[in-house]
Amino acid sequence: MSNNSDPLFEQYAEMDFAEAKPVADVPALARLQAGHGGKSRITMRVDNATLSVFKTRAEMTGGNYQTLMNEALRQFAQGQTLADVVRETIREELHHA
Repeated sequence: MSNNSDPLFEQYAEMDFAEAKPVADVPALARLQAGHGGKSRITMRVDNATLSVFKTRAEMTGGNYQTLMNEALRQFAQGQTLADVVRETIREELHHA
Protein backbone atom coordinates (compact mmCIF):
# COMPACT_ATOMS: atom_id res chain seq x y z
CA MET A 1 0.00 0.00 0.00
CA SER A 2 1.40 3.41 -0.92
CA ASN A 3 1.80 6.24 1.56
CA ASN A 4 -0.83 8.28 -0.22
CA SER A 5 -3.56 7.11 -2.60
CA ASP A 6 -4.24 10.64 -3.89
CA PRO A 7 -3.31 10.69 -7.60
CA LEU A 8 -1.97 14.25 -7.29
CA PHE A 9 0.31 13.41 -4.36
CA GLU A 10 3.45 12.92 -6.47
CA GLN A 11 2.87 16.19 -8.31
CA TYR A 12 2.92 18.20 -5.08
CA ALA A 13 5.09 15.99 -2.83
CA GLU A 14 8.20 18.12 -3.26
CA MET A 15 6.52 21.51 -2.75
CA ASP A 16 7.35 23.48 0.39
CA PHE A 17 4.20 24.43 2.27
CA ALA A 18 6.02 25.83 5.31
CA GLU A 19 4.61 29.33 4.70
CA ALA A 20 1.11 28.12 3.81
CA LYS A 21 -1.84 29.64 5.67
CA PRO A 22 -4.95 27.79 6.79
CA VAL A 23 -7.97 28.32 4.55
CA ALA A 24 -9.75 30.11 7.41
CA ASP A 25 -7.02 32.80 7.36
CA VAL A 26 -7.60 33.62 3.67
CA PRO A 27 -11.08 35.19 3.35
CA ALA A 28 -11.54 34.38 -0.35
CA LEU A 29 -10.66 30.72 0.22
CA ALA A 30 -12.82 30.51 3.33
CA ARG A 31 -15.82 31.81 1.34
CA LEU A 32 -15.10 29.39 -1.49
CA GLN A 33 -14.85 26.45 0.88
CA ALA A 34 -18.04 27.46 2.70
CA GLY A 35 -19.92 27.76 -0.59
CA HIS A 36 -18.80 24.45 -2.06
CA GLY A 37 -17.87 22.24 0.85
CA GLY A 38 -21.05 21.04 2.39
CA LYS A 39 -18.88 18.82 4.56
CA SER A 40 -17.78 18.94 8.17
CA ARG A 41 -14.46 17.86 9.59
CA ILE A 42 -14.92 15.29 12.34
CA THR A 43 -12.77 12.97 14.36
CA MET A 44 -13.92 9.41 14.93
CA ARG A 45 -12.38 6.11 15.89
CA VAL A 46 -12.66 3.20 13.44
CA ASP A 47 -11.58 -0.40 13.89
CA ASN A 48 -8.21 -1.08 12.25
CA ALA A 49 -9.68 -3.91 10.18
CA THR A 50 -12.45 -1.67 8.84
CA LEU A 51 -10.02 1.12 8.01
CA SER A 52 -7.75 -1.35 6.25
CA VAL A 53 -10.61 -2.53 4.04
CA PHE A 54 -11.43 1.02 2.95
CA LYS A 55 -7.78 1.92 2.36
CA THR A 56 -7.25 -1.22 0.29
CA ARG A 57 -10.35 -0.59 -1.80
CA ALA A 58 -9.30 3.02 -2.32
CA GLU A 59 -5.87 1.98 -3.52
CA MET A 60 -7.40 -0.57 -5.89
CA THR A 61 -9.75 2.01 -7.41
CA GLY A 62 -7.36 4.97 -7.35
CA GLY A 63 -9.58 6.99 -5.00
CA ASN A 64 -9.20 7.83 -1.36
CA TYR A 65 -10.58 6.00 1.62
CA GLN A 66 -12.35 9.01 3.12
CA THR A 67 -14.52 9.34 0.01
CA LEU A 68 -15.37 5.64 0.11
CA MET A 69 -16.27 5.84 3.80
CA ASN A 70 -18.41 8.93 3.16
CA GLU A 71 -20.26 7.11 0.37
CA ALA A 72 -20.85 4.07 2.61
CA LEU A 73 -22.21 6.31 5.37
CA ARG A 74 -24.42 8.17 2.86
CA GLN A 75 -25.85 4.88 1.57
CA PHE A 76 -26.53 3.71 5.12
CA ALA A 77 -28.20 7.01 6.02
CA GLN A 78 -30.41 6.76 2.92
CA GLY A 79 -31.41 3.25 3.92
CA GLN A 80 -29.74 1.57 0.97
CA THR A 81 -28.90 -2.06 1.52
CA LEU A 82 -26.01 -3.95 -0.02
CA ALA A 83 -28.56 -5.65 -2.28
CA ASP A 84 -29.74 -2.23 -3.52
CA VAL A 85 -26.18 -1.18 -4.31
CA VAL A 86 -25.46 -4.45 -6.13
CA ARG A 87 -28.67 -4.13 -8.20
CA GLU A 88 -27.84 -0.54 -9.13
CA THR A 89 -24.28 -1.48 -10.08
CA ILE A 90 -25.47 -4.38 -12.26
CA ARG A 91 -28.00 -2.12 -14.00
CA GLU A 92 -25.29 0.47 -14.71
CA GLU A 93 -22.91 -2.17 -16.04
CA LEU A 94 -25.58 -3.70 -18.27
CA HIS A 95 -26.47 -0.24 -19.57
CA HIS A 96 -22.81 0.43 -20.49
CA ALA A 97 -22.41 -2.96 -22.21
